[in-house]
Amino acid sequence: MEYKQTVNLPSTDFPMRANSAAREPEIQALWQEQRVYERIQERRAEAPSYILHDGPPYSSSGAIHIGHAMNKTLKDIVVKYKNLAGFRAPFVPGYDTHGLPTELAALKELKAKHQDLAPLEVRRLSRQFALKSIESQKGHFMRLGGFGDWENPYVTMDPAFEAQQIRVFGQMAHKGYIYKGLKPVYWCSFDTTALAEAEVEYADHVSPSIFVRFALKSAPASATLVGELLAKGDRPVSMAIWTTTPWTLPANLAIAVGPEIDYVVLDSAEHGYLVVAEDLVDAFLADTALSATRVGESFKGALLEGARYRHVFLDRESPVILGDHVTTETGSGAVHTAPGHGVEDYEVGQKYGLDVLAPLNDRGIFLEEAGPLVAGQHYSKANAVIIEELGRLGVLLGHKDLGHSYPHCWRCKHPVIFRATEQWFASIDGFRQAALDAIKGVQWVPSFGEVRISNMIADRSDWCISRQRSWGVPIPVFYCQADNEPLLTPESIEAVASRFAVEGADAWWVHDAKALLPEGTACARCGGHDFRKETDIMDVWFDSGSSWSAVLEARPELNFPADLYLEGADQYRGWFQSSLLTAIATRGVAPYKTVLTHGFTMDGQGRKMSKSLGNMVEPIEVIKHYGADVLRLYVSSVDYTGDVRISELILKQLSEVYRKIRNTARYLISNLSDFDPARHAVPVDQLTELDRYALHRLQEVIAEVTQAFDRFEFYRFYQVIQNYCVVDLSSFYLDVVKDRLYASAPSAHDRRSTQTVLCEILKALTLMISPVLSHLAEDIHQNLSPAIKGDAPSVFLLDWPKAEAAKMDEALAKRYGALIPLREAVNKALEEARKEKLIGTSLAASVTLVPRTEQVHDLLVGLGESLPKLLIVSHVTVAPASDQLEAEGDLGVTVQAAPGAKCERCWTFSLTVGESPAHPTLCSRCVGVMNDLVGV
Repeated sequence: MEYKQTVNLPSTDFPMRANSAAREPEIQALWQEQRVYERIQERRAEAPSYILHDGPPYSSSGAIHIGHAMNKTLKDIVVKYKNLAGFRAPFVPGYDTHGLPTELAALKELKAKHQDLAPLEVRRLSRQFALKSIESQKGHFMRLGGFGDWENPYVTMDPAFEAQQIRVFGQMAHKGYIYKGLKPVYWCSFDTTALAEAEVEYADHVSPSIFVRFALKSAPASATLVGELLAKGDRPVSMAIWTTTPWTLPANLAIAVGPEIDYVVLDSAEHGYLVVAEDLVDAFLADTALSATRVGESFKGALLEGARYRHVFLDRESPVILGDHVTTETGSGAVHTAPGHGVEDYEVGQKYGLDVLAPLNDRGIFLEEAGPLVAGQHYSKANAVIIEELGRLGVLLGHKDLGHSYPHCWRCKHPVIFRATEQWFASIDGFRQAALDAIKGVQWVPSFGEVRISNMIADRSDWCISRQRSWGVPIPVFYCQADNEPLLTPESIEAVASRFAVEGADAWWVHDAKALLPEGTACARCGGHDFRKETDIMDVWFDSGSSWSAVLEARPELNFPADLYLEGADQYRGWFQSSLLTAIATRGVAPYKTVLTHGFTMDGQGRKMSKSLGNMVEPIEVIKHYGADVLRLYVSSVDYTGDVRISELILKQLSEVYRKIRNTARYLISNLSDFDPARHAVPVDQLTELDRYALHRLQEVIAEVTQAFDRFEFYRFYQVIQNYCVVDLSSFYLDVVKDRLYASAPSAHDRRSTQTVLCEILKALTLMISPVLSHLAEDIHQNLSPAIKGDAPSVFLLDWPKAEAAKMDEALAKRYGALIPLREAVNKALEEARKEKLIGTSLAASVTLVPRTEQVHDLLVGLGESLPKLLIVSHVTVAPASDQLEAEGDLGVTVQAAPGAKCERCWTFSLTVGESPAHPTLCSRCVGVMNDLVGV
């Protein structure tokens, strides 16, 4: 008789190979056909909400990078978990469409320049490019397996969004937070526009480092020593300044000294008398290679206030002023001050009534007022010209190149400058403290985020919100043609917003001022009715920074404030900050309750990814090779709070982990093919001891995974699930119960007991992995028998599993927890016996166990007849406890060949084989099974 036909072999159509490239799109098509996302929202319509507000990725490129993939996957994990856990958690994806990168990309396609096209044509081309990028990005994001309202995203160039952005601007203006001023801002002469702090990145740069002397013409009476030296008149008395921007010298209007800094006069044979900070004398002499001796006593910088000096190459006389920003960290202690080219210079210049001089045009070319030496030249080329002239004039004290970190435009990568131009600003001082207070009420993950953004808000200057381009939302200000008085009223704002809501922001360029303004609008100063429009647009960060109003407040399925903002760590100075500032200024509360940040993705060696290094990891290529689930598993496996590494080796290792999880699920499915929970499930109190332990362990895993998701610690989910599948299930429980699943009668109590637990494990495991391994979880669900699957068309239309106290047994868990390391000692001995050819399989073994302690002895004896099954051997003898063991650990193990014969059906070696004439090759257990099968 073919006894193998009577064994309950696993049976399933669930394939061993994932074939993700083909299967995942099929599953995504199923989600679309079944309207799974929509049905989730309908199912949770009355549930408490959890709103994750999507920070809009920029649409200047249609291809997503690995950072995009990481960000959107983290968001999807949160949203899916929250929906399963009983919340109504809709996800509305967003796209940031305005701004220079999109405009430049669109013009590049046409091989045109901004100044060659009318604004409406630039906007038309930019809009077309943005729409194309959105479609491409959407396809890639959906291929990751993310759920969301992909057909109804929010887009910053939509008319409704633009209209609400105008209203937010107007509300800030109404509270007095918006003003126009001539101040130095970051300026990109390549892109000819102002930049926000968030649009500046730092990179290595080489600048000329020079020391220059400015000859004093007079000194206040308080500066006794300097005055005496000037009165002598035999040699020049000069302030020694240091700068790394020689090109700003044409805009020099003062020299700042520290009021509490001690200064000395140095006597230099070549350059006369030089005033230098006392603490910097040694460094100054080393840097300039000058020889000099000290003259007189030191004096405080405050005594120099009011001294006058001549510009080195311009016909200009300027004052020495006091500034608290002056330090003795480097340089000479005397700061060349150009209020048109530096924030601190500007601020100290305002105290002294200095002009704001920035003699450059938008492209960085010097104007005539810069003087004949540099007029008509680009500022970057003027450095060499100025240094040469300083040398010719004999005022150059020292010159060398300095490598340092320098601000660059994040778009074109060119160095930027500080340049004073008339710009629109948001005054942060008006609500700075309110913002700092609100930050304290937000949960920051990781916690250091609170300090980081607090410092940024505390130290930041006013927000420059105007840009000199065409593709964006215009600043809705009008100017009286008669007296240039700006018009910015609640009525004008609402008129513009209402027009934009219908026509979009193009209306600003389509219509003249009269058509945009309410009828009868008059200038507050002169009563005139003729107006012109502002030509600047808003900073793109004002666009996305208004999304809490244009999206959260506007869409009925969302709420303000959001429960969670989740973005890369660079958004502390970007979206997190712009959203906070606009919300605090207009609503008085933060737009988010929790902020979670993740680091950047590096290559396997920890290097930043770049095309030049050839170390880019393209998410779509990863998906083609491994599938989206492996990429999602990668995201869950790393501690995202810092920078993370990704490489082919890492992905390959993760694909093995994915395979183990998949095969574990496949094994569970295959052993439940004849199990109907409604008819076959065994009550908890009637389960076998081993099954009750497995059920207990499942509750622990559910609790650990739930806590990991609640705390956003997805790497813990990864660790727990991997360990559970590999150690708890594959290496122990499933290994032990294989015998009863295969060899017991189909309806035997021990088999149904195990199947009851396997069914619970499978359903819970499928749900627990679903936020991360979404396609695999759905594939498992679709391959369940109708009896187990129920009527849910998708795993995502089920509820998150809960750890049940009634299914836990701490005493039992303690016993089996002690057994598992003992089992490992037995397995080690069995492996050695196998190598020595003493046995073949472990079932061919009989083991004698010598415990070191009575406690271990009682544990083993207490397991009784189940012990051989737990150890997967045919016979076990437990010897008395002995503290004289030669072996390490708590257990001595001796392996012998098992007595008896091998059962043809279950492969156990037993002395009962041959006792049945009808089944002479079977053990007594298998004889009983055969009798049950034939009805004997």
